[in-house]
Formats: sequence, C-alpha cells, structure tokens
Amino acid sequence: MGDHYVLTEAHLATLEGPAAYGALAAGAVAVSAGRIVWCGPMAAVPDAYADWPRQALAGRLVTPGLIDCHTHIVFGGDRAGEFEMRLKGASYEEVARAGGGIVSTVAATRAADIVTLVETALPRLAQLIAEGVTTIEVKSGYGLDRETELNMLRAARRLGQQQNVTIRTSFLGAHAVPPEFAGRADAYLDEVCLPTLRAAHAEGLVDAVDGFCETIAFSPDQIARVFDLAAELNLPVKLHAEQLSHQGGAALAADRGALSVDHVEYATEADASAMAEAGSVAVLLPGAFYTLRETQAPPVEYFRQHGVAMALATDCNPGSSPLTSLLLALNMGCTLFRLTPEEALAGVTVNAARALGLADRGRIAAGLRADLAIWDVEHPAELAYRIGFNPLHARITGGILEKTT
Repeated sequence: MGDHYVLTEAHLATLEGPAAYGALAAGAVAVSAGRIVWCGPMAAVPDAYADWPRQALAGRLVTPGLIDCHTHIVFGGDRAGEFEMRLKGASYEEVARAGGGIVSTVAATRAADIVTLVETALPRLAQLIAEGVTTIEVKSGYGLDRETELNMLRAARRLGQQQNVTIRTSFLGAHAVPPEFAGRADAYLDEVCLPTLRAAHAEGLVDAVDGFCETIAFSPDQIARVFDLAAELNLPVKLHAEQLSHQGGAALAADRGALSVDHVEYATEADASAMAEAGSVAVLLPGAFYTLRETQAPPVEYFRQHGVAMALATDCNPGSSPLTSLLLALNMGCTLFRLTPEEALAGVTVNAARALGLADRGRIAAGLRADLAIWDVEHPAELAYRIGFNPLHARITGGILEKTT
C-alpha cells in the first residue's frame, strides 16, 4: 500500500476509552504519512478518506504494535550451564557469587566485536518482530568497561537501522561490579561507569539510564550517584529494583521520577504509593520469575489499589530470562501474576510505551504513530490465552505494512 490508506472490517482494540480493551467492532483506521489520522466505526469513515486505497481485514483483530520495554538482547555467549546449576538447587545469588551470573556473560561480551554483537542479536530481535513487536528497549550492562558498554549501545543503534523496528537504548553500566573491581563498587562507578555514561551520552547512544539495585549489585546510595549524573545530562531513569530482596530501590526510583521500576517482586504498599505519586510504571517480568523459580510474586493488588500502571516485558537475557516471546510473557503475566488479559495487553502496549517515555504510540488514536499489529483471532483475550501460538497476520510500523501470511 502507498503513503495513505484505510484499514476496514477490523475488530479494533484501541486501548483507550471506556469499553473493555477500548474495543470497537466493525472498525476502520485511516493512515497517512506514517500516522493514524482517524479511527472509528467503519460506517462513519469521513468523506475525506473515501477515495483512499482500502485494505479489508475480514474481521481480524487490530491492536497497537506490541512494545517490549525491558530487554538485554545484545550480549555474547550463553549461560545454559547455569540453568543446569539452578535445576540442581543453586540459587541465582549463589550462582552469581560463584563467579557466574552477569559476570560470566561479561567475558563473552567483551570478546565480541560490534558486528558479532549485532549478528547474534538479530535472531532474537527477529523472533520478537515476528510476534508483532514494533518497539523494543535494549540495555547495555554486559560490558562493564568503557569500550564494551559503548559497543553494546552502538550495536543496539545498528539493529534499529537494519530492521524496521524502533530501538530505545538504556545505559546499564551499574548492572554488576566486574571482577577487576571486586569489593570496590564505588571505584568502579568513579573510574568506569560514570565516565562511560558521559561518553555514551556525548555520542548520542543513550535514551535512558538504568541500574540494578540489589545485594549482589549496587546499593541505593550508589544508584543515586548514577541518577545524579543522569539528571545532569537530562536523561530519564529507570531501575531494576526489589527483585530478590527489598533494598529501597523502588522508593529511590520514585523519588527521582523514574519512568519505570522493574521486577518489583519485593515492593511494598508504600513503594506502590510512591510509584503512583511519581507516575512510575511497574514493569513485571514473569520470564525471570519463572526461570529462577521464584515464589514471591509482585504485589499486583497494591499496584491496582494505588493506580500504578503495569507493563509486561520479556526481560530477554542469557541468564535469568532467555525469553524471546512477548506473547508468552502475556500468558505468564496472567497465569503467574494473575493479571487480567486486558491488563496484560495494556502492559505490552499503552503502559509499555509509558515505561519508555513514548507518548506517540501504544494506543490506536488519531495523531499517534501508525504502529499496529493485525491478528488472526476474534477476541483480544486470545493473545494471552494461547500458549506457543503466534496468530500474527501482519505488522504495520510507521505506516508500512508487512504481511506475515
């Protein structure tokens, strides 16, 4: 199709309005120059679009393009051996303290050049794209030295240039303390992390700043130092917090107006209240919860009670969540965390967009970017209900239609 067209005979899940899912049966969407210019009942398509080319969808479901707002898809090597260790009883923290975990991926990532990082990430990205993902966040954090952290971010930018998908980058230099700085976390921040953040920002590689606030990573006071620099550079922040224990990271992130607080299994009602006041999104990551066989689920009821927006993401990474299916994350969010299918879909569309600070997508509404997913299903709940099934019919990114079937 050309620069402008109208999708007709569509079952729309707009993710806005009073109806469940923002649903509109027998709907239509007009697209021009990569933007949605109108959506509504098919019988009410304005005369201005009467002569535009039309694509009849035969009642297929149309949702906003899916957004994976928390991934680590750029890395070297794999950690299948640690999967075996955990199955034999070792905890995530025990694996990390034994020299595995994040640090084991650091060595493999440092050994890879940009071309290798891109080539190995492309299959993971392709899997996400094949499920209707149109925007994806990619973190650094497996270099923990200046050049590798920069290369990870450069690789992420290159992925966005090679594929028809929006890539948002997060600098995660405060992910772990590398072996050469063992026991000297503050020295690592001073000598590597903070200077590298400055360099990455100067090169235009950073959209947001992230950190890992945990006993095996960095304290709230140390994360605060990273956030101070982010504020100086006018970069938004987000945080891995309260995943394995309660360290006060969620409160810190909320105090700094974080876009999102991620994992949050050990978050409290006070954390939920602070996040609601700050407008921070709770990003739930059921893939890590499942892989690590955790038992402490995020406090979904507190988030509901306090009006905290909840997003879902794959957390695709080589250690704790080797997950490249956002559709499976929808199902996991419902089965493991008891989200409703509507909350789950909002979690990978409108709320995921909020978690990335993107106001131009995540809903189907006039004026927004034309990122859409067309599905061979009748009801939005089917996207969360089915397991191991991909009903994507077509993906539209920036108005460009890509058929899959």
